[in-house]
Amino acid sequence: MSSTPIPYGRQWIDEEDVAAVVAALRSDWLTTGPRVAEFEQAFARFTGSAEAVAVSSGTAALHGIMYAAGIGAGDEVIVPAMTFAASANCVVYQGGKPVFADVKPDTLLLDPDSVISKITARTRAIVAVDYAGHPCDYDALRQIATDRNLLLVADACHSLGGSYKGRPVGSLAAMSAFSLHPVKPITTGEGGMITTDDPELARRLRTFRNHGITTDHRQREQQGSWFYEMTELGYNYRLTDLQCALGLSQLVKLPAWVERRQAIAARYSAAFSGLDGISSLTTHPQVSHACHLYVVRLDKQILGMNRSTAFAQLREQGILVNVHYVPVYLHPFYRRQFGTRQGQCPVVEEAYEQVLSLPVFPHMSDSEASRVIDAVKLLVEVSVQ
Repeated sequence: MSSTPIPYGRQWIDEEDVAAVVAALRSDWLTTGPRVAEFEQAFARFTGSAEAVAVSSGTAALHGIMYAAGIGAGDEVIVPAMTFAASANCVVYQGGKPVFADVKPDTLLLDPDSVISKITARTRAIVAVDYAGHPCDYDALRQIATDRNLLLVADACHSLGGSYKGRPVGSLAAMSAFSLHPVKPITTGEGGMITTDDPELARRLRTFRNHGITTDHRQREQQGSWFYEMTELGYNYRLTDLQCALGLSQLVKLPAWVERRQAIAARYSAAFSGLDGISSLTTHPQVSHACHLYVVRLDKQILGMNRSTAFAQLREQGILVNVHYVPVYLHPFYRRQFGTRQGQCPVVEEAYEQVLSLPVFPHMSDSEASRVIDAVKLLVEVSVQ
């Protein structure tokens, strides 16, 4: 067996990507130039949205959404506890309070019934997190939001290239946030994007990413003007032309990459279907899963080992599994700042003790997938003896 480690995720950069970035380096614009708008337009077309706004990270995208939504002091936003901290931190950045909801045990996606139970007079929005790349139940969540006059937004950082009932991710909520980190479906190094059909929200987002200033350098250059005004308190969340050139090159390859991820996931599901103590998450038939992560749950009672032991043993074999995620409200900051505590979301807490993310990425070879499968099977065989 090869000793070369297999990461849980990694980027795929080819010579076309390199050439695109070199061309941007040799151009007149390294940032706030024409490639930003080109990437935004291509991204909007891909996701079936009217507008796309490029920003410096997925976290910046989430922060921008909370800003554009007008979230402020005293406002509550419902967030699933099974997610990366940024999904909740963005609410705190704006002075709001994240309220943590539980998830469905089969998919680890936001549970609509738990959402309903968390709504108060102060609730302003719901964040639907497409955990692992599986789109949420947007029909149910949209109905809740409509009935209670709430804003439904999407943390789609895992799910670019996926779809729900034939509609592409990015067109399913009032605003959707994407991450372009190296392990995500496509990468710009670091980067993010927000999609929306609302031109006023897009305008607010573009101002927000540029210090709250209404024009950028290229726009003033085209106007032959130096004058600008800062109308809001914003941030420097801009994405460079270098990064957008890479993103444009990557985006055209995304459909084939999602197909490859899905093929690897299908192999895993078939291989693990008869294993005692290992269960895969459910994929609902009305979605196309982007397969950013392939998550399994380990049954400690059957395997006779906890997740930490399995994690260590697989990594010793070069299978660099990961864990997604520590429940957000159990992080020390949230315990200290908001008085959160163990027991708030029982399904999330049980899942956290069981989940492992196995390697899956487009450039992964069949032999590497076989190594992962063999390592998991060996783990089970040894543990149950």
